[in-house]
Amino acid sequence: MRHDHLLTAKQLSRADIEEVLSRAREFADDPAAHADRHPGALLALCFFEPSTRTKMSFETAAKRLGGDIIDMGSVESSSVKKGESLADTVRVIEGYSDGIVLRHPSQGAAQMASEFVDVPLVNAGDGAGHHPSQTLLDLYTIDQHAGLDDLTIGVMGDLKYGRTVHSLAHALTNFDARQHFISPESLRLPRSVRYDLHEAGANVREHEELEAVLSELDVLYVTRIQRERFPDEEEYEKVAGQYRIDAATLADARDDLAVMHPLPRVDEIDPEVDELPNATYFDQAHNGVPVRMALLDLLLD
Repeated sequence: MRHDHLLTAKQLSRADIEEVLSRAREFADDPAAHADRHPGALLALCFFEPSTRTKMSFETAAKRLGGDIIDMGSVESSSVKKGESLADTVRVIEGYSDGIVLRHPSQGAAQMASEFVDVPLVNAGDGAGHHPSQTLLDLYTIDQHAGLDDLTIGVMGDLKYGRTVHSLAHALTNFDARQHFISPESLRLPRSVRYDLHEAGANVREHEELEAVLSELDVLYVTRIQRERFPDEEEYEKVAGQYRIDAATLADARDDLAVMHPLPRVDEIDPEVDELPNATYFDQAHNGVPVRMALLDLLLD
């Protein structure tokens, strides 16, 4: 993989993805064997929005490679509270670190920030834009359960504001994948994403009901209706709870269907699904460590 920064899944070729996943498998097989890959490397975590899995898995990945992290902390405790611009913040932090992981509520923030730094910068989510490192661990998980070619995947929930969905859809255009998108009309894929998928020759279908396609799926990727992205609380209430998976829902699914979710979940997957062999979302979260180890290893090299 030959990139200075990882900002969007659109920049990843099939060869890039396969290189990251291959290296991630090596790290997953024996994490301790790679504890001195990057001794003394410092990774800066700059999270302007809440995070559990992304932030902690990047921290774990850096430490398992022999490095360490510095953490900007909350926005309220930083100079951002005093009015400091994002450009100034990352230019300062660049001087303290060998790489930056940035999460920001504004779409396009990572692209803008990358223009002010020379150390590698990873987009850990920019509003409703992209989340490419999540996509890499999603692809790793899909590959474990169904392979990435001759794949039929359903993506259900908030497709309008779901950055994990946008990134995954773009990345899957590198493979032989049939993509089905299930959502209410008001939460369909943004027109710009649909256009890009069309231009890439993706095999895409859109539905309002899961039942129309469930029996065909190898993977069902469920997403949360993101309350924090809605400009109007009334609009959120109209769609909240419409798409929910429980054991009964999966009765007509293939036995080997993999149910995925980027987490956190609210009520879109009933906890009873956790006990079914279809549930892969906790493994998916755990896969963030070897995948992000692989990503950091490549970027820091």
